Amino acid sequence: MRKPSTDITQTLSHNIKKIRDEMGLSQEGLADKCGLHRTYIGAVERGERNVTLSSLELIASALGVDVPTLLSNNSE
Repeated sequence: MRKPSTDITQTLSHNIKKIRDEMGLSQEGLADKCGLHRTYIGAVERGERNVTLSSLELIASALGVDVPTLLSNNSE
């Protein structure tokens, strides 16, 4: 199975954590908002999980952003 590049995984991880922190949400709070498990959110933020498109959509929606924002290097 092919894995995503480290760059896109790190970008996604960084953006999720940054936006989540800006919203004042814990990993558990974000997980509750998108119906995913807290340990899954933690693994995504550490770059340990290959996120499905459906999970990516759920996370983006819970954070109030679109998917391209989470995958963009411009949210520094």
